[in-house]
Amino acid sequence: MVRRFRGESHHKVDSKGRVSIPASFRRVLEAGDPNWTDGLSPEFVIVYGDHRRKYLECYTMEAIDEVDEKIAALPRGSKERRLLERLFSGQSEPARVDETGRIVLSAKLRQKIGIEAEAFFIAAGDTFQIWKPETYEQEELAKTEAWLDELPEDFDPLVLLDGPQAG
Repeated sequence: MVRRFRGESHHKVDSKGRVSIPASFRRVLEAGDPNWTDGLSPEFVIVYGDHRRKYLECYTMEAIDEVDEKIAALPRGSKERRLLERLFSGQSEPARVDETGRIVLSAKLRQKIGIEAEAFFIAAGDTFQIWKPETYEQEELAKTEAWLDELPEDFDPLVLLDGPQAG
């Protein structure tokens, strides 16, 4: 089974856009990079393309290869394939964790999501996201809390794993 990202954390971003990746995330990036060996820096891909998203989505090399294979299976020239190629190939950046456990977020990426002095990292299964902390709290966390508030107090989220219930 593929290793998955877990957890969340806040990290300072310096004036050059350098930010530390959570240590546990680095282990998953290493496991998800078929070219990584001890002493090398793991590579991954940062996708920024969807204009509606207010975060950066980070894929291990194995995860982005899986996406690329699915895109390549679509009919060449189809609207769906062109759109997905633009989002996942054209509007993405390769990245590498340096020897100190940091990455560099380009000015373009920082501007895209409004990051200045701090970045918020949150696991999303086989990817992780980088947010401006205030945006995450105002938008994403608020949505989750509103959704949970609609559910009964004794609701068990694990029932969602069973899929749609016959009714």
